[in-house]
Amino acid sequence: MANHRRIRPLSDYVLLEGRNVWTVNANPGVAVRGESLRKFRGVEHRRWDPNRSKLGAGLLRTRKDPSNLLPKPGSTVLYLGAGHGTTISHLHDHLCGASNTHRGRLVAVDLAPRCLRDLTHLAESRPGLVPVLGDARKFDAWGVLVPSRIDWLFQDVAQAGQVEIFLSAVRRFLSKDGIGLLSLKAASERHQDGGDTDIFATAVARLSAEVELIEHINLTGFEDQHALFIIRRK
Repeated sequence: MANHRRIRPLSDYVLLEGRNVWTVNANPGVAVRGESLRKFRGVEHRRWDPNRSKLGAGLLRTRKDPSNLLPKPGSTVLYLGAGHGTTISHLHDHLCGASNTHRGRLVAVDLAPRCLRDLTHLAESRPGLVPVLGDARKFDAWGVLVPSRIDWLFQDVAQAGQVEIFLSAVRRFLSKDGIGLLSLKAASERHQDGGDTDIFATAVARLSAEVELIEHINLTGFEDQHALFIIRRK
């Protein structure tokens, strides 16, 4: 049976096909985490699994234009809590492209040496990706790698005080009207009273006091006990 699912471009390098997101593969023939590869109009794409990526889930779950969650290709962006590189690889597809033809720069910071090893291996075939071993809270140790204000920031760290870490990064790195995305893990804030709902409500209040809160996306079903907050710096 023919596939009649509507294909919608979110950018020149990201496609939305029904409930699937695909990115143009910057390293053709290679799957980073065993994801599906597929050609659209002769160009190889990789499936962006929303169950393994909070940003991927956010693109499907947002009530607004999902393209607004993506940085501009060719820009410099900062990702705090980069992990093993699943989301990073799809961002690189969009931001940098093969051999960094878009001239993007993706600074990926993580505290875990094992994650850095995976990111470093990924960077060998993906120019423009800059892996950094560092604490998201200690900007002085690695902030020189982001010498000017940026227009897009993503944070996904499993540490207590996630909102304050994020707001500190917004003040330090994000330009006026820049977009920030905070993936908040409720379980990492269990020292607070109340359940997940109260934790997310506290985050909404704290963020709204300092930045423009564009959207609060509940990721339950993709990532339980997680929410994604989209903000714009005033």
